[in-house]
Amino acid sequence: MANDRQDDGRTELGRFLRARRTQLTPDAVGLTPGAGTRRTPGLRREEVATLAGVSIDYYVRIERGKETRPSLAVIDALARALKLDQDEHEHLHQLATRAARQAPEPPAAPSRTVHRTVTQLLESLRPQPAYVTSRTLDLLAWNPGALALYTGMDDWPVKQRNIARYLFLHPAARDLYANWDTQLGGCVARLRALAGTDPDAPDLAGLIGELLLKSPEFARLWERYEVTRRTHGQKKTFHHPAVGTLTLGFQGMQLEGTPGHRLGVYVAEPGTPDHDAMMLLDNMAPRGGSESDRPQHEVDHR
Repeated sequence: MANDRQDDGRTELGRFLRARRTQLTPDAVGLTPGAGTRRTPGLRREEVATLAGVSIDYYVRIERGKETRPSLAVIDALARALKLDQDEHEHLHQLATRAARQAPEPPAAPSRTVHRTVTQLLESLRPQPAYVTSRTLDLLAWNPGALALYTGMDDWPVKQRNIARYLFLHPAARDLYANWDTQLGGCVARLRALAGTDPDAPDLAGLIGELLLKSPEFARLWERYEVTRRTHGQKKTFHHPAVGTLTLGFQGMQLEGTPGHRLGVYVAEPGTPDHDAMMLLDNMAPRGGSESDRPQHEVDHR
């Protein structure tokens, strides 16, 4: 009994997960057993994590009682991975709820505040379209050309403006991107990489839940569990309804001293048709778009 109490600090939630995975074989869940003798009866932790679409580290934290607030989506994914029946699935929900009641409150969502110097930088980059996003691709600040490039984005309230939401849910996005399908895959892969290490983050869970509910394309790509790191310097082609087709280079970079904020900048060679179209975008956009459309409390004027 003493050993059970000291078993890596597992909660009842963790004990139940461990018991269920040890009773499943790789064959039962469609996995090919590796060569050699398996030391662990049933499924390994990494196999459950893969099937559920979370990182191994995150699953281990749940099983050991270090993570006690897994989201409903994570619990459902674990239930599917472990082939739980209806009663077992409900029991897993009850254990998760009980564990959450005893856990400290989760951290607040990362700050959306953009420093005044960053908004000044965006203005100085004109006519290059430039913007700042959160780690979950919320559009936090922009210069006029950036908002004009994402045609139709300004139809949405400021709080709703998000690159992923735009790609999957805005009717203009499919026609805007020359390689819309590729953009979708890259977007989901980046969100998957974030979800693998911090799936219950408050700034991520709501966005993922909304896209799973509203976009079949997102749900299909999410189930593939592909992850990728950001690439730099790639070119993107847009079929813009106001300025025609333009191909722009793109550079993204992390902003120091922020909770995952990134600066994105589109560029074109001066004297080219692409540069002319880019300048036209900047000129047609409302002046002061990076400031006047945003709630003032979200701008840090220090």
